[in-house]
Amino acid sequence: MWVKICGNTNLGDALAAAEAGADAVGFVFAESPRRVTVEQVKTITPHLPGTLEKFGVFVDWDFEQIARVIEKSGLTGAQLHSTPDASMAAKLRERFGDGLKILRVIHYGGDLGLQLKAAQDDSNVDAVLVDSRTAMVIGGTGIQFNWQIAQRSFRESPLRLVVAGGLNPENVAIAIHTLCPWGVDVSSGVESAPGKKDVARVKAFVQAAKAATRETTAAL
Repeated sequence: MWVKICGNTNLGDALAAAEAGADAVGFVFAESPRRVTVEQVKTITPHLPGTLEKFGVFVDWDFEQIARVIEKSGLTGAQLHSTPDASMAAKLRERFGDGLKILRVIHYGGDLGLQLKAAQDDSNVDAVLVDSRTAMVIGGTGIQFNWQIAQRSFRESPLRLVVAGGLNPENVAIAIHTLCPWGVDVSSGVESAPGKKDVARVKAFVQAAKAATRETTAAL
């Protein structure tokens, strides 16, 4: 189970995620209470383990903006929300090669199955993150989508799917047992305040996710 702790704003929190066993951390460059700058992130990434994936979260940015941030911040991954450029992943792959991991974000809705089928056409995307959204917020809502309704689409898709939205240490096992995703992503569910992680909850989340994966695998 691939586990990403998103919305990091400082070195201590990012290191805590790595020490807890997370596979990736995320830094939000979009409008958010957890928004960070290039200057902040480039002082954090050199001190993180080389095996830890470091994602930038981008919303409606153009290619050159994203590429500059990746280069200056020492990122190894890009999470793409609402990009108007359908060729964005291909451009990033051409610039950075396979060393850059690319997450495409889609938002849960009645057309989830159709969205997932469309996502299969882009071979440059490493995984697809399914998140909830509200009328005002496109990500980081802290609200879960309907896992029961989404179950069939998740289980039938050949894609690497990451579930996000409303996850926390108390419910991540239920999400994993229901959806059998490739990965999970959490932000507000492991915070003590917006932009500040609760180390105990980060550890509990990673442990619960890994344990649920072992249980799910054993049951198959």
